[in-house]
Amino acid sequence: MKKLFSLVMLLTLVAVSNCTRVPDNNDPVIGIWVQEQINNSSDTEKESVRQEWIFNDVYLGRYHKYNGSNLEIKTDFSWEYADGFYTITYPGTDLEKQVVSMRETPEGTFLEDEKGNVLAFRE
Repeated sequence: MKKLFSLVMLLTLVAVSNCTRVPDNNDPVIGIWVQEQINNSSDTEKESVRQEWIFNDVYLGRYHKYNGSNLEIKTDFSWEYADGFYTITYPGTDLEKQVVSMRETPEGTFLEDEKGNVLAFRE
């Protein structure tokens, strides 16, 4: 009887664990977003500053900031979506939270802040 009970419990555990599933997240923000600026540091030299936000499907992501070819900042972030806005927070850093919305135009898709400034373009 103990063996039968153990077998039934084992089968129940396997059946229940196979039924749980993480829901798919198909949010359009998932992917790589980039902002690139070219600064003239002198008459002959140009310096590029590139920022990347990589959004994944479990409401997390990675942020990179490059100055030329030097990586200045590399940190994780979390994001959430509510009422048409994405809130990006950078736990454990001094970076301020950002609230952005997604806009699509014939020129491409971009994220803009609450004041209408472009944060990044989809890569």
